[in-house]
Amino acid sequence: MTRHLRRLAAVAGTILLAACTQPAPQILGTLEYERITLPSPAAERIVAIAVHEGERVAEAQVLLQLDVSYTQALLDADQAQIAVQEQVLRELQAGPRSEAIARAKAQVASAEANARNARSELKRVQELARKAYFSATDLDRARTAATAAEAQLDVAKASLTELQRGTRPEQVAQAEATLAAAQARLLAEQVVLDKLTVRAPRAGVVDAIPYKLGDQAPIGAPLTILLAGDAPYARIYVPETQRMLIKVGDAVTVRMAGKALQGQVRMIRSEPVFTPYYALVGEDATRLSYLAEVALAPDQADLPAGLPVQVELGGAPQ
Repeated sequence: MTRHLRRLAAVAGTILLAACTQPAPQILGTLEYERITLPSPAAERIVAIAVHEGERVAEAQVLLQLDVSYTQALLDADQAQIAVQEQVLRELQAGPRSEAIARAKAQVASAEANARNARSELKRVQELARKAYFSATDLDRARTAATAAEAQLDVAKASLTELQRGTRPEQVAQAEATLAAAQARLLAEQVVLDKLTVRAPRAGVVDAIPYKLGDQAPIGAPLTILLAGDAPYARIYVPETQRMLIKVGDAVTVRMAGKALQGQVRMIRSEPVFTPYYALVGEDATRLSYLAEVALAPDQADLPAGLPVQVELGGAPQ
C-alpha cells in the first residue's frame, strides 16, 4: 500500500513538474522593415545609377537618373507657347493702335467718296434713261454699283467703330484662360522633369534596384525599393488559440539567430487570414491567424530583413 502511494506521488510530481516547465507559447514570423517603392514617372531610359543594393542612403539623396531629353523639349515648347500667349494678351489689353484707327478712318472717307460718286452716277443714268439715251441694262448696272458702294461704306464704318470701342472683355478673358492653361502645362512638365531625378523620400537602405543601366522601365514600374524606418519590426501571425493572450502594448520576447530581444506589440489586425506556410505549427495548419507587428528597439536597425523570428508571449528574454 505504501509502495502504491509512493508511485502515485511520483506520477503527480512528474505531471506538476511538466506543467511548471511547459514552454511559453511561441508565434512565428519574419523580421521586416517599412518598404518604400519608387515607381517610374515616365517610360524613359535609365542613364545613371548612383547607388547600389544594400547601401544606406539619406533623405533626398539621388538614386537614379532617367533621360530628360523628351521632357525638356516639352518644357521648352511650353515656355515658348507662354511667351506667345503673353504677347497676345498684352496686345488685347492695350487695344488697337492709333495708326489702325487712322487707317480705318481713311477707309471710311474713301468709301464715302465712292458712294457719292456711285449715287451721282446713278442719278445721271436715271435722267438719261428717261430720255432713252441709256438702256435698262445700263440703269441696272448703275444701281448695282451704287448699292455695292453703300455696302462698302457700311463695312468701313463698322470696322472703324470696332476699333474705336476697343477689345471686348470676352476676348481678354479668353486670352487669359489660354495663358493660364499654358502655364499649368509648364508646371506639370516641370514636375515630371524633377521626378526623372529619382531621390530617396526618406533615409533608409536600398533593398532592390530591379532595372539596370540602359533599361527603359514602363510607367509605374518599381525603379528602387527602400527599407526605411528607425528600427525593424517582427511581422507575426497569431493563431486563433492565442489571440486572447496578446494585445497591443504587450511586452514580448523576440528570438532570432540565437538572440533574444525585447519587443512590444504595436498592431494586431482585426480580420483573420490564413496562416502562411512558414508559420504552420501542428494543428494551427488548419486554422486562421491574425496578422500582428512587434516593434523592436532602434539599436537593432542593422538586423537584416527577412530573418525568421519566434515571438514568446510575456516576460523578459531569458
